[in-house]
Amino acid sequence: MSQAKILIVDDEPVIVNAVRAYLEPEGFTVHIASDGNAALKAAHAFEPDLIVLDVMLPGIDGIEVLRRLRQESNVYVLMLTAKTEETDKIVGLSVGADDYLTKPFSPRELVARVKAILRRGRDTTIGNPLLTFRRLRVDPSARQAWKDEQLVDLTPIEFDLLHTLARHHGRVLSREQLIEQVWGNDYYGDERVADVHIGRIRKKMEDDPANPTLIVTARGAGYRFEDEPK
Repeated sequence: MSQAKILIVDDEPVIVNAVRAYLEPEGFTVHIASDGNAALKAAHAFEPDLIVLDVMLPGIDGIEVLRRLRQESNVYVLMLTAKTEETDKIVGLSVGADDYLTKPFSPRELVARVKAILRRGRDTTIGNPLLTFRRLRVDPSARQAWKDEQLVDLTPIEFDLLHTLARHHGRVLSREQLIEQVWGNDYYGDERVADVHIGRIRKKMEDDPANPTLIVTARGAGYRFEDEPK
């Protein structure tokens, strides 16, 4: 993890310098971009392991940057959003952010989130077998999933959620349990993050996302994976 590359996209030098000052001593290689266009160019040239992306940027805003990134990349993205931008948080997650942090924030908390995101991606591949169901196949070592033998394009968080639900086939997992297993015990963001990502998975995997049969809602309790094991 210490060799991971982080791209910070923010136009506020005070924030950028503070975050950099905390990340680099942890062994991360840090690259900076101050606007949307520069962010997209840097993402191609620098090939970061994780992007810290502010919502409010000059030129192309963070939401549009994220949308364009997701057309070609599953890089981890941590969004930065102002306290009043509740809509931007949810919109950012709906187009593929992995997590968000509300300004003002502690640089120590950001470093902890970055480490947790990167650690989660590494840990989910260790010691977990291929899961095979009637319609779905989930391979944690490759971090890939197939529906009816067609590869499904999932973001890292979406894969982690699907894998967690599939490992607990037939069991209802609450939002709190999903947050704990996918985001970690130290996650203090909005629990609706789980709902948003489940919605994205359904759009990609369900025949009719409005009437899901693979990942179903247990009203008032959580979500349950229902594809039949082979």
